Amino acid sequence: MNHKIITTEELKSLINKNDSIIIYARPIDAYNGWRMENEKRGGHIKGAKTLPSKWANYLDWIEIVKSKGILPEDDIVIYSYSEDDSLKVANSFDSAGYKNISIYNNFVSEWTANQENPMDKLANYSTLVYADWVKTLIDGGNPPEFAGGDYVICHSHYRNRNAYLSGHIPGAIDLDTLALESPETWNRRSPEELKKALETHGITSETTVVLYGKYMDPDNDDEFPGSAAGHIGAVRNAFIMMYTGVKNVKILNGGFQSWKDAGYKTSTEDVVKQAVDDFGASIPQNPQLAVDLPQAKAMIAAEDADIVCVRSWPEYIGEVSGYNYIEKKGRIPGAIFGNCGSDAYHMENYRNLDHTTREFREVKAIWEERGITPDKHLAFYCGTGWRGSEAFFNAWLMGWPRVSVFDGGWFEWSNDPNNPYETGMPD
Repeated sequence: MNHKIITTEELKSLINKNDSIIIYARPIDAYNGWRMENEKRGGHIKGAKTLPSKWANYLDWIEIVKSKGILPEDDIVIYSYSEDDSLKVANSFDSAGYKNISIYNNFVSEWTANQENPMDKLANYSTLVYADWVKTLIDGGNPPEFAGGDYVICHSHYRNRNAYLSGHIPGAIDLDTLALESPETWNRRSPEELKKALETHGITSETTVVLYGKYMDPDNDDEFPGSAAGHIGAVRNAFIMMYTGVKNVKILNGGFQSWKDAGYKTSTEDVVKQAVDDFGASIPQNPQLAVDLPQAKAMIAAEDADIVCVRSWPEYIGEVSGYNYIEKKGRIPGAIFGNCGSDAYHMENYRNLDHTTREFREVKAIWEERGITPDKHLAFYCGTGWRGSEAFFNAWLMGWPRVSVFDGGWFEWSNDPNNPYETGMPD
């Protein structure tokens, strides 16, 4: 089908009238802010939705479209770096019965080149790197916004070295989450333990650390379901490193899946860790990122703070505890529901189908509907810290100024019989 090709002036007119849904068909990383084609400015046309052409290959593509509120009667404008990408997405809309499809082809040459044309991006997008960025680093190149110096790539897992040994990014070392958090409390380890662990893994405060994990279909019936949820573990490790004072912490957006999707080779080599003599700074450098039980209680009572429960609805209302090692069911009174997804080992509401971080405008809109806003000090929590860390990371990426992880979460709260709790539907 032939699609109307619109000019920059026509697109501006549509935006001013709010007459169309604008769709960006390039990777989420370009949407977030990376300049992947040497464009003058990174990011996307302000107000655009992300729908990468890669997703058009998914069988449930139309479900993604519906979840974004894009309806058959809507006027749709698709743009990308290349006309081929735009056409691929446009043809998918055609096949789904959408009729009003236009294409804009001058994003790089005209839109990004004119400072007056409105654009938006993720505030801290450079913390969320992409597969080509990592590949350039491994190959000895200088990827965009790399601080230089030493780097370490960490394949994160929870007591599952086979997830690493069965295939990882070449040169990556394995990092068990147990190195940074204690199984007795599931909180971050002591400053002395963290210092030793980071030094053992070759990490100083100046090292650029790239973390990723491998999604392996977690099953709650397994003895250790978290062993299959490696990318949540990677974000957990990233949070703890940020707390300690590692200055350049990066997450590979989409984890190991993104590396595979890019078609890059993997390795099964058991890479030897190269220890360093000293971390180079006192720990923690960023204590404000972690909230413990007394401060969490104070935040519940405060008007300028909230704690956010990043658990599933069945956990929140007390139908299940969410974990095979947590007995008590329920929620912390006063906690705002920040829905993770289906259970303790999945983060569907914060991720796309390819495990990349969800469009930040969508996360922000969901939060604001529930009163989760950047003007408050927010402490995200879950059962033991993993999901809370990923929600925290989303808020930090958006540049929200006062965000933390309530490290003890439901596990620590529920272990004290003197702490109140609620079940059932909230008032």
